[in-house]
Amino acid sequence: MEEEKLCFLNNPKVEKLLIHMFELNYDNAKSLLSHGKYIEAAESCNVILDKVESTLPEGVPENFATDYKLQEIISKAVELLPGVWKLSGNFHEAIASYRRALLRHWNLDKATIARIQKEFAVFLLYGGVDATPPKLRYQVEGSFVPKNNVEEAVLLLMILLRDSSLKRIEWDASIVDHLCFGLSVSGGLEGLAKQVEEFLPGVLERKLRYYTLSLCYHGMGEDVVALNLLRILLSKSENPNCIKGLLLASKICGENPNYAVEGVDYAHRALTELHGGCPQMASIANCLLGISLSDEARCSVMDSERVKKHFEALQALKTAERTMIERIPKIIYHLSLENADQRNLDVALSYAKQLLKLEGESSLDGWILVARILSAQKRYSDAENVIDAALDQTGKWSQKDLLRTKAKLQIAQGRAKNAVETCTLLLALIHVQSRRTGVLSKGNRSHERSLELEIWIDLAKIYISLSQWRDAEVCLCKSKAISPHSASRWHAVGLLYQAKSLHKEALDAFVEALGNQDTYVPSLISTANILRQKGNNQSVSLAETYLSAAVQLDRMNHSAWSSLGLVYKQRGKDYKATECFEAAEVLEESAPVEPFR
Repeated sequence: MEEEKLCFLNNPKVEKLLIHMFELNYDNAKSLLSHGKYIEAAESCNVILDKVESTLPEGVPENFATDYKLQEIISKAVELLPGVWKLSGNFHEAIASYRRALLRHWNLDKATIARIQKEFAVFLLYGGVDATPPKLRYQVEGSFVPKNNVEEAVLLLMILLRDSSLKRIEWDASIVDHLCFGLSVSGGLEGLAKQVEEFLPGVLERKLRYYTLSLCYHGMGEDVVALNLLRILLSKSENPNCIKGLLLASKICGENPNYAVEGVDYAHRALTELHGGCPQMASIANCLLGISLSDEARCSVMDSERVKKHFEALQALKTAERTMIERIPKIIYHLSLENADQRNLDVALSYAKQLLKLEGESSLDGWILVARILSAQKRYSDAENVIDAALDQTGKWSQKDLLRTKAKLQIAQGRAKNAVETCTLLLALIHVQSRRTGVLSKGNRSHERSLELEIWIDLAKIYISLSQWRDAEVCLCKSKAISPHSASRWHAVGLLYQAKSLHKEALDAFVEALGNQDTYVPSLISTANILRQKGNNQSVSLAETYLSAAVQLDRMNHSAWSSLGLVYKQRGKDYKATECFEAAEVLEESAPVEPFR
C-alpha cells in the first residue's frame, strides 16, 4: 500500500492515467446528470472518491499533485456528489456525502469548503429530513457533537461566520439570516447575539448589525434592549427608513402598552415608506398600527380620545384585512379581539371562528377566544363545550390554559365542586410537567410559576365562596410559597378576612396588595367598598378616589362602575350614580369569565 501511495504521488505516468480516468468518470457523471440518471451519476462520482480514499487512506496531502488538473477534478467530484444524491431523492446518502466531503481530507480550498458547508447547513435546516447524529471517528473527548439537524446546521453556520469574520472567506450576509433561523428554532439566540457583538469593525455593516442584534434580543425576550437598538437604527444618522426595522419596532411596542404611542409612529412611518407597494407588508403594517392604537385607546384618560383611538384601531385592522393577499391569522385574531373589547360580540365571534378554521382548529388562542366570547354572551354551556372540544384535540402538556378557562366557566355556572376538580387536575398537570421537562427556559418557567400561583388563588376563592376557611387557608399558604408579595394573593387574603367579617384585617390585606401593585384594580375596588361602608365623609371621599382610579385603569369593569355608583349615591350625586349603575348593568351583561386579553 505504501509503495502504491508513493507511486501515486510521484509517478507522472500514473498521475496522467488517473487524470484521464477521473476526467472520464466526471464527464460521464455530468452527462448522466443532464439526462436525469441521478443514481448512475452519483455512482460515477463515487468511483473517483473511492479510488482516492483507497489509495490515500490518510487523506490527500496539501502538496498533492504536480498537475493542478487532478486536484481540480477531485474537488469538483466532492462538491457535485451531495447535490446529485439530493436530485435522486436519496437524502440520507446526500447527508452522508456532505459529511464525507467535510470530514475527510480532500485538500479542498477554503471557498469550496465554505460552499459545501453552507449548502449542507441549508439542507439540514429546510430539507425536511431527520439526519442521524454524525459518528466522528476522531472525536476529541469533551468536544461538541451535534444531536440533531438544527444543531449540526448551527455548528456549520457558526464556523462559516467565524471564517468570515477572520476574512478567510468572502462575507455572505445570508449566513446570518440562516443562523438567525436555526438559533431561533433551537433557542440559541443568545449565542448569535454574542457572536455578532464580537465581530471586528467592518465585518458586518452597522445597520445590519443593529437589526440582527435587535432580532436576537427580541427573540430572547429582552424587548427593552431590542427596542433601544432599533431606536439607534431608525435614528436620522443611521437608517430611519428601514421598513423591516420600523415593523419590528412597531411589533415590540405593540406588545407593551407603555410604548403604544411610539408603536403608532413606527407603523405610520412604515406605511409611508411602503408607498402602497407590497400589499402583504402594508397589511402587516396596518395590523401593527391597529394593535398600538388599541393599546393607546386603553391608556387614554379622556373618553372622547379613547373612543376615537378605538375607532381608528378598528379601521386600521379592517384595512389590514382588506389588503392582505393571503389570510394572516394574526390579523384575524386581532380583529376578533378588538371587536370583543368593544363588545361587538357577534362580529368578534365570527372572526374567532374564522381564525379556528384558518389554523385548522389548532390554535389554542383561537379556542380560548371563542370560549370567552361565548361566555360574554352568557352561553356558558356552549363555551364549556368549545373548551372540551379543544381539550380533545390538544396534547396533554398544552391543556393548562384551556383547563383554567374551563374552571372559570364552571364557577360562572355555580358548579364550584366541578371547578375544584378541574383546578386540582390542572395543578397535578403542572407538577408532573415540571418534573418531566426538567430545565425550562426562563420565560416558560416564569409562566408555569405564575399559572400555578393563580390556580392556588382561584381555588382559595372557590373555598371562600363555600365557607371552607381551612381549605382556603391551605391554598393561600401554597400561593405564599410561590410569591409572598403577589398583589392577587394579598387580595385573596383580604377576601378571606372579609368573608369572616374581619373588616380591619381585610382592609390591611387589600392595602398590602396595593402596596405591591398600586394599579391592581380588584384591590382598589375592595378597599373602596370597605371605606364606603364606614360612612364618614373622609372615608367615602377616599373611596371615590380609589374607584375613579379603578374605572380609569379598567373602563370595562362592571364592579368598579357599580361601586362608584354606590359612592355617588351616598354622597347625594344621584345623576352620576344613575349613569354609573347603567354602565355597570350594560358591562355586566357582556362580561366574559376571563378578560379577552
